[in-house]
Amino acid sequence: MKRILLTIALALSVVPPSARAGDMISFTQDDRKLNGYLAVPKGAGTHAALVVVQEWWGLTPWVKGQTDSLAQNGYVALAVDLYDGKVATTSEEAHQYMSGLVEDDVVDKLAAAAAFLRSRGDVRGHAVGTIGWCMGGMYAIRLAVEYPAIRAVVMYYGAPVTDDEQIQAIQASVLGHFGADDKGPTAAQAREFDAALKKAGKKAEFYVYQGAGHAFANPTNPWGGYRKEAARTAWKRTLAFLDRELKKASIPKKAAD
Repeated sequence: MKRILLTIALALSVVPPSARAGDMISFTQDDRKLNGYLAVPKGAGTHAALVVVQEWWGLTPWVKGQTDSLAQNGYVALAVDLYDGKVATTSEEAHQYMSGLVEDDVVDKLAAAAAFLRSRGDVRGHAVGTIGWCMGGMYAIRLAVEYPAIRAVVMYYGAPVTDDEQIQAIQASVLGHFGADDKGPTAAQAREFDAALKKAGKKAEFYVYQGAGHAFANPTNPWGGYRKEAARTAWKRTLAFLDRELKKASIPKKAAD
């Protein structure tokens, strides 16, 4: 992955402030402008931060709502717009948009978002993590592979990493949520990834939810796969994990020296 050289350029929101807690912003990676939805906690001081990674539908109102919720729980949260303003309304559109992405380019954008967050005065640079759902879960774990400053990953039913070298490169603690009835990734694949992380000496915490399939956490899932209790339990575990791994994170010894 190319080296991230970041300069910061905030833009005015295109979303009415009364509609949401956050705002659309712009930031730059090298000479390229990137966009995202930024939500910040109320009050002064510094905070842990999260790069939020969308589902294959795009930067939907639900993803923005999750970003707002993370801010309400004390995190500076930035959801990167990977589709440059496009939001899919059908599975065919979503597949088309997702297929048009280049993995290395996406990871570079997410790394630029992480670097942007770390540069902010209201963010504790040693306490930045990432969270994503479906396609976003896949890219969240791949961000941790390429960007070792990521301290924590929450992946909801994202495709696991299988390459041993990539697994070794992960420095973050990993929380995984998967549906027992999901066809891809399957519960077996999730358990294999959990075992591979632990074998490599990584800190991992994985859960498989019975009676749940793909995208069980999203009540707007057009496939009707939302499972209220599983979603509620997963979110509770997510907040507890992030509180432990990010809010209470100490400065790494190398950074402190």
